[in-house]
Amino acid sequence: MNDTFLKACRGEKVDHTPVWLMRQAGRYLKEYQEVRSKVDFLTLCKTPELAAKVTIQPVDILGVDAAILFSDILIPVEAMGMHLEFSEKKGPVLGEPVRSKSGADKLIIPDTEDSMPFVLEAIAILRQELRGRVPLIGFSGAPFTLATYIIEGGSSKNFINTKKMMYQNRGLFEGLMDKITATVIEYLSAQIQAGAQAVQLFDSWAGILSPYDYEEIIFPYVKAAIKALRKFGVPVIYFVNDCAGLIKIIRKSGADVIGVDWRVDIEDAVKKLGKKVSVQGNLDPCVLFAPREHIEDRVQDILNKAFPARGHIFNLGHGILPETPTENAIAMVEAVHRLSR
Repeated sequence: MNDTFLKACRGEKVDHTPVWLMRQAGRYLKEYQEVRSKVDFLTLCKTPELAAKVTIQPVDILGVDAAILFSDILIPVEAMGMHLEFSEKKGPVLGEPVRSKSGADKLIIPDTEDSMPFVLEAIAILRQELRGRVPLIGFSGAPFTLATYIIEGGSSKNFINTKKMMYQNRGLFEGLMDKITATVIEYLSAQIQAGAQAVQLFDSWAGILSPYDYEEIIFPYVKAAIKALRKFGVPVIYFVNDCAGLIKIIRKSGADVIGVDWRVDIEDAVKKLGKKVSVQGNLDPCVLFAPREHIEDRVQDILNKAFPARGHIFNLGHGILPETPTENAIAMVEAVHRLSR
């Protein structure tokens, strides 16, 4: 197996920098579009054979060093008892946002095997079909990010309902976070036991918080989730979007790898994170619209700046965009491999 990704997660010596992309199984691939044209998004997530098929596509097409399970961060939220729909214009829409104790009390901590067996079945298929080619990454939204969707009922610009609950009803907020954190731990534990060889926590919205609020209110839940997962012995990646003001805090998360977004100079991130963790990132996804020469220059710059890290996994600073030319993504992966050898 090409285990370069796992070695870099652990800070071991590698012969090239491994690379994978957030949202690498997605709309920028015509092969994905062909599958997606026949089913709606949730059906695709919940059909193990199809989820496995689109998970493998970027491994074959791009030549990445890891596969990441095709799913959505809101799958466990639906299993907690919330109605979930995906709108082409609005994105995810969750019925009856939770803003009261009665609403929070209705949510359950789901058993993954009972309520989300399709996730575990997809992992089993992938471990068989990947046949040791590259490692498989499982994932979940981090507790706070999932909480924002539960409280807001979908995406938000200012997250006012989430912050109001944090400030006005701390007991309700903490009870909700306890329940979500337990769900995340159960969900990722089940993925690991089913065969995921690494897991990533996506904290897409933690960057909306001040460093004080993040450290005092949210960070304990992050550490609790990561501590519970570390006992399985697989690498844990913690990605925080818009993390510039939080790096000195998140380095103490207990994660093996810290993923950083493109707004941070990765050289500064490496210095602040220190030698106890590996770093993942962090090319601006829009660079993939640039000429090939510019893409290669930016790849080289990130490789140079991340070189002092304990380990480096090349990635974008957020998910690849649907309009991205596939040939540019292929060129980026090739450049990472060639320039880092």
